[in-house]
Amino acid sequence: MEKRKLGKTEAYLTIVGFGGIIVSKETPEYAAEVVAKAVEERGINYFDVAPTYGNAEERLGPALEPYRDGVFLACKTGKRDAASAEEELYASLKRLRTDHFDLYQLHAVKTMEDVETILGPGGALETFVKAREKGLVRFLGFSAHDEDAAIALMSQFDFDTILAPFNWACWHKGKFGARMLAEAHKREMGILALKSMAKRKWKEDEERRWNKTWYSPVDTFEEAQLAFRFTLSKPVTAAVSPGHAELLWWMCDAAENFTPLTEEEDAKLAAWSAELDVIFPQD
Repeated sequence: MEKRKLGKTEAYLTIVGFGGIIVSKETPEYAAEVVAKAVEERGINYFDVAPTYGNAEERLGPALEPYRDGVFLACKTGKRDAASAEEELYASLKRLRTDHFDLYQLHAVKTMEDVETILGPGGALETFVKAREKGLVRFLGFSAHDEDAAIALMSQFDFDTILAPFNWACWHKGKFGARMLAEAHKREMGILALKSMAKRKWKEDEERRWNKTWYSPVDTFEEAQLAFRFTLSKPVTAAVSPGHAELLWWMCDAAENFTPLTEEEDAKLAAWSAELDVIFPQD
């Protein structure tokens, strides 16, 4: 699988990342099987997980252990103060059976209050910097669900990466993503995408084919391929999969024959998005 350089770091990641939710609420045997297939058959070297993904860390740790030296492991914390972030960091390291994370991220930064707490005295950033100095983490980043908050973080600390929704429907219909992508690209950050396979919000009382996504993802491989190519045609290093292996394999299939999106295809996606209730509209 194609690999791309992660910003200013020397790391190269596969353009598809393994979303840890895939192994949440699954058996240890299933976790071992799907991780082995991802690494050995599909060539994935980038794994992303968080303590809020059910028991994903407990399942991913043993499954990934045989491959740990050859993969890039990213984890997150939703804690905003230094003490809680430190406690969660050590707990995640233990559950994932590793002595370090390649990337540690602030999880789902949404508000300016989050930003102020993280960057202020006793904020989580203090733990991040100390962890890097101790060799517990190699690179520092954040995931964001708000463009203003993301830009504020970037402007006040030299993060290595951003993980954010760079998604066809949100981009076109929601006018969401372009500002923080441009800022991150200007700063030569590693740019990672989440929700690339998202399509729209679930409708009330809708039967849900996918029970690990809080949104309705793409319905067909054609949609998945176009969605993936939209995201990876931007200056994005990799896209993290949703929480179902079927969608991960669709992304891998799309990656095998990746070509940049054409203007005509982009217009097609814009037209498709026009009637969707997208998950990240710009306020």
